[in-house]
Order: sequence, then C-alpha cells, then structure tokens
Amino acid sequence: MQNILSVQSLTKKFDDFTAVNSISFDVEAGSIFAFLGPNGAGKSTTIKMLTTVLKPTNGEIQINGFNVLKEQDEARASFGIVFQDQSLDDELTAYENMVYHAVIYKVPKKERDERIRTALEIVGLWDRRKDFVKTYSGGMKRRLEIARALVHYPKILFLDEPTVGLDPQTRKAIWSHIKTLNEERGMTIFLTTHYMEEAEAIANKIAIIDHGKIIETGTLEEIKEKNETETLEEAFLNLTGRDIRDENGEASNKMRLMGGMYRRRRH
Repeated sequence: MQNILSVQSLTKKFDDFTAVNSISFDVEAGSIFAFLGPNGAGKSTTIKMLTTVLKPTNGEIQINGFNVLKEQDEARASFGIVFQDQSLDDELTAYENMVYHAVIYKVPKKERDERIRTALEIVGLWDRRKDFVKTYSGGMKRRLEIARALVHYPKILFLDEPTVGLDPQTRKAIWSHIKTLNEERGMTIFLTTHYMEEAEAIANKIAIIDHGKIIETGTLEEIKEKNETETLEEAFLNLTGRDIRDENGEASNKMRLMGGMYRRRRH
C-alpha cells in the first residue's frame, strides 16, 4: 500500500535541547496511525513539524507526495489538523467558522455550502449550524473542529489529543465519527492520545516515542508480543517507565507560542 506520509531522520533542536532526535517512520494511506509517548517525549513537536508549524532542524517530510519544506501550500492542502487547544472563533456561528476555513483553503464558492453541510452532518452538528460557538459544550466544539478540518477534503487528518478532557460518552461519539471517516471515506488518521484504550481500539499501527526517539513500532499485537504484555498500556509503561513526566518548559513554551501564531494566521 502507498504511503501518504513519509518521515526521514526528522530532528528538532531548541538551542541545546533536542526535542526530536532523528526519527523515521511511514504511514500507509487509508490507515489509522497512533503516535504515543509520555509528556515531553516529542509528540507535539513532531506533529507541529508535520503540519508546518515548526521548521525541522534536520530531516525530510513527505505528505501526499509533497515535500513539506519545499511545497508547503500543496502539503497544507493535503491535510486537516485538530489541535489540542481550541482554535474556533466563539463569536461566530458554527457555519461562519466553517465558511471562514473554506475561504482560507480556497474551496470553490459553488462547492462551499455542500461541503460544509456534509462535514457538519458527519459530526451531527448541521441542526446547530446557526448557533454561536460560545453556546457549544466542549464536546460539540471538538466535533466542530473535526468538521472544519474536513471541509477542504484532506487526504490525512492529524488529531492531537482529540478527546482530552471530554466525558466518556462524548469520547465514544467522536471516535465513532473518526472511524466512519476512515472506513467509509478512506481518510488516513494520524493521532496522538493519552488514552491507551483508544489507541488499542482504533489504530492499525502504533509508534511509541520517548526522549525524542521512536522506541517501538508495530501493530498492537506485535507490540504486545514483543514486550510480553497483555495490554498496550503495560507495554507502554515497560518501555517508557512509570515515573510521572512534566513537559520540558523551554521546548513546550516555544511550541505553544508558535502554535498560537500559526492558528491566528490560518484560522
């Protein structure tokens, strides 16, 4: 199967701190790829490089056949992104948020209404399209962000902790929508999550990163077998340790700053 995403020797340094250390991996088109790691392991830095928020120190990224560094516009048109932090305009309606995004991504005007309706129906928000986002619950906002990321028909959808802080019912509904996108529309999903059971239930392939390096890759069964465990969580803890982690202050502050600048520029 063809790869939709190829990463070679990807590295990111912040002064003398190496957040991501020469990682390489491929993601097959039409698959669900889970990228897991403890706090400060390099997950957010990686996903920001993949989505053009951060420029790599070294390495190469290909998305949908486009070089992310040399063909940024084409690469950006090939993916959708749902950030950890909410990036909607609360003072606009859901529909207005969708229109704004469609304009930024140059969706043809004659196709805009149909695409917006389809995306909102996928996440069950069409009937609430005229409501201001500030009236939405946290789960509804997350569903709207997923819908917004779909309006330009991306080949791959990046989801950075898409269900963090949500109740179990909302988490289940969001994953149901995501599985529908993958199974019925063939969309590739690249996700990070702290919920091991989510990765177990949905991912075709899993990569575990720690201290900036990928320390394990494979299917769920391959990882469990290799580490002689019954669950992904047990394998994860065996590989990364059981101590509580804190984000590296310098690296995470820089990433949050640049992520905020990126969202203001594009959304």
